[in-house]
Amino acid sequence: MLYRRMNKVESDLSILGFGCMRLPVINDGSIDAQQATDMIRYAIDHGVNYFDTAYPYHNGESETFLGRALQGGYREKVNLATKLPSWLIKSRADMDRYLNEQLKRLQTDHIDFYLVHGLMKPFWEKLRPLGVTDFLDDAIADGRIRHAGFSFHDELALFKEIVDSYNWEFCQIQYNFMDEQNQAGTEGLRYAADRGLGIVVMEPLRGGMLTKEIPSINSIWRKSQVKRSLPEWALRWVWNHPEVTVVLSGMSSFEQVRQNIAYAESGFPDSLSQEELDLFGEAETEYKKRIEVPCTGCRYCMPCPSNVSIPECFEMYNQGCMFDAPDVASINYNIVQGGMLTGIPGFASQCQECGDCEEKCPQGIPVREHLKKVAAYFGR
Repeated sequence: MLYRRMNKVESDLSILGFGCMRLPVINDGSIDAQQATDMIRYAIDHGVNYFDTAYPYHNGESETFLGRALQGGYREKVNLATKLPSWLIKSRADMDRYLNEQLKRLQTDHIDFYLVHGLMKPFWEKLRPLGVTDFLDDAIADGRIRHAGFSFHDELALFKEIVDSYNWEFCQIQYNFMDEQNQAGTEGLRYAADRGLGIVVMEPLRGGMLTKEIPSINSIWRKSQVKRSLPEWALRWVWNHPEVTVVLSGMSSFEQVRQNIAYAESGFPDSLSQEELDLFGEAETEYKKRIEVPCTGCRYCMPCPSNVSIPECFEMYNQGCMFDAPDVASINYNIVQGGMLTGIPGFASQCQECGDCEEKCPQGIPVREHLKKVAAYFGR
C-alpha cells in the first residue's frame, strides 16, 4: 500500500480509502455483516487505514456496523471519517446531538476526520448562520473530532467560497476523468490544494459507470502497451494527481477489495505517460458522443411551474446513455429527483407540457419531447 500525507495532518493515509456506502447486503437489504466485516479487516490487514462512512448510509446502518467491525483492536489501526447530516440540522444543538450519537454508533471517543456532509448552497446558507464553524472549533477543542472538513456537490464558485470561509484541513470532492469540469473539478482541486487543504476524492469510478464494458471505449484502452482493467485505468488517473491524498472506493465484494489494493501498489503521482493520458481524452470524447440531450445546464429553463428539475433530469438520462448504465443512473435519478436533498420531487413525469422551458432554452432543445423519453427511461 502507498501512503500520502495531508499538509495539516501528521499521519500517513493510505491512497486507497474504504467507502462504506456500498457494502454487500443480504436479501432484506441490510448489510451482510460477516462478509463486510471480513472485507474491512482484510483491507486493514493489507494497509488500508482510511474508512469513510456517514449518518444515512445503508439506511443508517453503516456507522453502527462499522463500529462493530472495528472492534478487537482494529479501531486503533485506522483513521475514521464520518459526516454531519447537513439536511437534518435545525439548530446549533442538533450538531452536538448528532455528533454524540455518531460517536456512540461507532463505539469510539473521537472521529479522526469529520465532514460537513454534501454541502450545496441551501445547506451552506442554513448551516453557516447556525454556527457550524464554531461547532467544529468546539468539537476539535474537546477532542471529539481531530480534523474538520466538508464534502461538496455544487458549483465551483460556491466551492471556493466555502474553502475560504474557515480553516478547513481537508475537503472531499467528486473527481474522475469525466468530471474535470463538473462541480469543484480540476480548478477546485487545485484551488483547495493551493490553500493547504488535503483532498479526498469520491466517485472515482462514477458509481461504477466507468467500469461498464462498451466496445468503442474498450478499443481505446487496447491501444496502450500496458494492459489495465477499466477500474484500474480510472483509479490510476485520479492517483496521478499529486494534490489528491485519498481516493475512496465503495467496495461491495471481496474481489473488489483485493483488486483495488493491488491497483494501489502502483498509484504514484505523475506516473502516467503522456501517451496514456491522451487515451483518457479519447475516452472522454467517445463517451460524450453518446449524449442524448445537448443540455448545457445553463438553467434558463428554470424554475419549472411543475417543479421538474429539468437540467438534472437530462444529466441523469445522459449519464445512463453515455455509460450504458441505466441501473446506476436510476439510483441517482431517484435520489436527486425524488427530493431527498431538497425536499421537492422533480421527476420528468411531473411535466404538464406548458412549454415555458422551450421558449427560454437558448439551445432550442425540444424539452417536452426529451422529458417524455426521460420519464420512459426511468419509469417516472
